[in-house]
Amino acid sequence: MDITPFSTRQRILGAAEELFARHGFAGASLRQVTASAKVNLAAVNYHFGSKENLIEEVFRRRLDELNARRLELLAQCRDRPQLSLEEVLDAFVRPALELSLSDNGGAAFVRVLARAYAEHDERLRRFLSDNYGHVLKEFAAVFARLLPRLDKEELYWRLDIVSGALTYAMADFGVLKRRGDVSEQVHRERTASHLIRFAAAGLRAA
Repeated sequence: MDITPFSTRQRILGAAEELFARHGFAGASLRQVTASAKVNLAAVNYHFGSKENLIEEVFRRRLDELNARRLELLAQCRDRPQLSLEEVLDAFVRPALELSLSDNGGAAFVRVLARAYAEHDERLRRFLSDNYGHVLKEFAAVFARLLPRLDKEELYWRLDIVSGALTYAMADFGVLKRRGDVSEQVHRERTASHLIRFAAAGLRAA
């Protein structure tokens, strides 16, 4: 059995992600995490120091990669002479949907992300804002250029609603489920297409 520090750390993160998704941040104890990861409490303390730090690392593991991909796609399209609203939305939406359908725990992380919004944890919200708020600002700057008639407050209201719709779509909460004869990739493409069209219409609305 592989007992390297890397594998131990990843086992703890994977177990924590699954338990936080199932029971919430308060409902999942460190004892449950250690039992699921097959490690002792000392290993959690060694790698993370506290439950709060463990929660943050669960988010960092996924969101660092997700937002790096978003910014990469934004950089590829932002300076195009005929840049469209839909292209910018695609750069924001598609990486998130790809994460939600990934085979390595993406669905569990989406449930964790939904809990972060639902449980009103101010410390966690501050962590997310401090570490990832700049990503939304980068997108907002491009949206503002494409939608000059919207003032800053109105733009952020609309982007907040778009982000909420994206989280809903990522979590697969909707009534339209993937049919058995439709692949995950096709379902994701359809979801992205519908969400981008809906979001573009909302952002352009009078």
